[in-house]
Amino acid sequence: MHDIKAIRDGRDAFASALARRPAYRDSAVAEADKLLAKDKTLRELLVRLQTDQARRNEASKLIGQAKAKKDETQAAALMAEVAGLKDAIQNGEAQQRTLESEMRYLLAVLPNLPAADVPDGSEEGDNVAMPKRAFGTPRCINNAKQHFEIGETLGLMDFERAAKVSGARFVYLKGDLAKLERAIGAFMLDTHTEKFGYTEVSPPVLVRDEALFATGQLPKFGDDLFFTDPRTSEWEDEVRRWIRNASSSFGGKVDSYTKEQVLNYVRTTAENAASIFGLQNLEATFDWQVRLPRRLALVPTAEVPLTNYVSEEILAEAELPIRFTAFTPCFRAEAGAAGKDTRGMIRMHQFSKVELVSITTPDQSNAEHERMTDAAQEILKKLDLAHRVVTLCTGDMGFGARKTYDIEVWLPGQNAFREISSCSNCGDFQARRMNTRFKGADGKVKGPVHTLNGSGLAVGRTMVAILENYQQADGSVAIPDVLQPYMGGKRVIGT
Repeated sequence: MHDIKAIRDGRDAFASALARRPAYRDSAVAEADKLLAKDKTLRELLVRLQTDQARRNEASKLIGQAKAKKDETQAAALMAEVAGLKDAIQNGEAQQRTLESEMRYLLAVLPNLPAADVPDGSEEGDNVAMPKRAFGTPRCINNAKQHFEIGETLGLMDFERAAKVSGARFVYLKGDLAKLERAIGAFMLDTHTEKFGYTEVSPPVLVRDEALFATGQLPKFGDDLFFTDPRTSEWEDEVRRWIRNASSSFGGKVDSYTKEQVLNYVRTTAENAASIFGLQNLEATFDWQVRLPRRLALVPTAEVPLTNYVSEEILAEAELPIRFTAFTPCFRAEAGAAGKDTRGMIRMHQFSKVELVSITTPDQSNAEHERMTDAAQEILKKLDLAHRVVTLCTGDMGFGARKTYDIEVWLPGQNAFREISSCSNCGDFQARRMNTRFKGADGKVKGPVHTLNGSGLAVGRTMVAILENYQQADGSVAIPDVLQPYMGGKRVIGT
């Protein structure tokens, strides 16, 4: 989320930075001006409301004085003025809610601004390699097989039965591959907690819309998420109660709404997460969500619950940085992935991942970004997997990031480097959305924290890399040395 005051004070700088995002190259100035116009209207309205409220209070006092003087004509005129001001204030407050909702939405859908040292570019080909972070030499394996060929031949990876049960982009892992997945996750957690000081967390994997808004998945990327259906057997009874309560609260003003109209309204609101930004109809003045079932989302990444652990809090500067890690299942609809990686485990609807999240002061975040990337790379180094690191360009960077490093591991079966981790510094972008700040030793609030997140690593893709890099001529797979203790001392899968 962006700070409207900063945009107001630095319109040109904001527009220039936003224009570095290719999607906003031609519209950044218009976006800034649209925000500032809405902001001006809102601020002018607030001044008018303050003036009307002050006059209403003054006139109310004068009514008593006029009546004390037996001046009924003056008292009646003042009473009429107060009544008019009351209506004007109510209308103005409704307009205020609408403007604030619209302003919040306009700010919510704009991406983070790129850091000054992020390379400009439009696509993956414009990302910039970081030679100093590269590790190892890509293995050359004669007639290298892809991971799904290896796993299916071993009888330990079954996509066909998973499709029967759940559809495309799911898999059954069995036997030693199921154990290997567990071993990889445990190895990653041990490394991050013991060597890099992260605190292991077992978080919820069902989260509210507000949490997804805070980390930037909503409102723009709802199509990539899986949601529960909030309707229950008591759904219609809840709607009836909502109508009764609303009618009572507003003196019958919503009596004209039919049950079906309310149902449709609630469904639409649940679908587009409008409740996060404030509702713009009469119903906006009634907190129906307290009384109606709420949907939840399956986490696309543990970044969501880990980052939101500190939402709506003021943290002590002395306790920063905070570092969390978690090994969880993740769920993604992959809405824009039609035709991509249709075979194998590269792009799944359900997958396991070890996540890294850091909460820092602004002064700490750049160094923490480098440290987090070190932690992610350490896993690949211990597994002796060749990889490279690139700085994402402005056109390939995620919505919430101000700077991102992608780690790409070598896959002999594909004869290519493929992404296995993204480590991002989000600056204060997420902190503003979840209202998380920090205070100094004197107790004074200094401002928003900075948040960072990264994969440490994607467990499924790490398994893919192990299968392809450690495959042997007889079809078996050697187990990397560091994983053998987690596999009960076993050294080879498939013998």
